[in-house]
Amino acid sequence: MHYTGTIWRPPYEASSLLLEVTAGCTHHRCKFCTLYHDLSFPFRMSPLQDVEDDLREVSQAVRHRSGQKVSRVFLTGANPFALSYSKLVKIAELIHQYLPSVTSIGAFSRITDITPKTDEELHHLHAMGYDGLTIGIETADDQALSFMNKGYVSFDILKQCRRLDASGIHYSFFYLVGISGAGRGETGATLTADICNELHPTLIGANMLTIYPGAELWQEIQHGHWQEESELEKYQEIQTLVKQLKIPTIVAAMGASNAYPFYGQLPKDRQKLLSFLDKIITNVSEEELQRYRKSVDHL
Repeated sequence: MHYTGTIWRPPYEASSLLLEVTAGCTHHRCKFCTLYHDLSFPFRMSPLQDVEDDLREVSQAVRHRSGQKVSRVFLTGANPFALSYSKLVKIAELIHQYLPSVTSIGAFSRITDITPKTDEELHHLHAMGYDGLTIGIETADDQALSFMNKGYVSFDILKQCRRLDASGIHYSFFYLVGISGAGRGETGATLTADICNELHPTLIGANMLTIYPGAELWQEIQHGHWQEESELEKYQEIQTLVKQLKIPTIVAAMGASNAYPFYGQLPKDRQKLLSFLDKIITNVSEEELQRYRKSVDHL
């Protein structure tokens, strides 16, 4: 199998076949991100021959394991959905050729990856199996999106995800707790809930902002241009998000950035989640949470 650098996937894609079709990120300018700093290039698409060779290898392996089938493929790279419509179709055709048991294809996507695809193309991609995209919207706080160089604003989230809703392509969001900075976390959570309440994300995954020296944001902090939220503020921010969400969705914290993982379905688990978060805020010290944050030497 062809894999380049560190391979990232959402926690809920643990049972999916990880197929490399891209490496790196097309944007590569978010101030907080160091995930792809181990690559010597910002972004590249895998040669289709490599993709086909990997699928052939998996197909042969599956044939030798009685009863084993691959039902879902997750395309790796920061945002494989940036590939053109025609390339995504070709990749889907290869997947179905070698692994006919596959029923869905997932990937990371940026909001800006959806924009160039027509409504008809999105519908056809869904028919080809593309479903369950993971989109790191981070926040719907335009001030934070601009400062962090995300390359889009909250209106773009609303517009493009409504197009996904219309196409039938389901999606989950990554929400970056702390991205709005000290004193603005609850504002960012409210703005994000307002946008999410107009959409249909399957899951909203909370990830705690963890800043490493290689990030541009680290330098902004050193120069006094930005101040990080306290760890307790981050939990208050999540609490605000859970309170403000009015849609049926899953809210979860599952990645390594979270000292206290949680998982719940809204609206039925709202009080359970709020009680859990309140216990952290009340009973866990800032110092303990800071120790955990500093222990996360790599995401």
